[in-house]
Amino acid sequence: MAALISTCAALAACTPVEQPDVDQGEFMPEYGVITTKLLDGDLVSFDVEMTGARNNDDVLAFNDCVAAQYALIRGAGFVRRVRNDVKLRRGIWMGTGIYTLSEFHPGGLISIDAEVTAAECRANNIPTV
Repeated sequence: MAALISTCAALAACTPVEQPDVDQGEFMPEYGVITTKLLDGDLVSFDVEMTGARNNDDVLAFNDCVAAQYALIRGAGFVRRVRNDVKLRRGIWMGTGIYTLSEFHPGGLISIDAEVTAAECRANNIPTV
C-alpha cells in the first residue's frame, strides 16, 4: 500500500496540472476622503472612503495606512487597532477605524509598526495623510 501511495505521489509530481484561466479583473482602487479626529489623548479615529475595493481587507489596509502615517507625524512609532468597521453603500466603501498611538510597542491583537506600514503603503500606492 505504501509503495502504491509513493508511486501515485511521484506520478502526480511529474504531471503538470493545468490551472483554469479565471479572470479576476484588474484591481483599480480609487481612494477618496480621509477624515481624522483626535478623540482623547492618544486615541484617534479615521474615516476613509474608496471605490474599487475587492473586499473589507482593502478598506482596512487603507485605514491602517492613514493611521500609520498619522502616528509618524505625531512622533509615535506604533498604532494599535481598537475598533474597525467597514460598510459598502452605493458602490462606495467606507471604513471607520479607532486606533491608539504609542511610542513603544503597545501589545494587543493588532499592533502596527508605523514606519514599516507607511513604507509598505507607499510601495503599494496606498495614500496616507
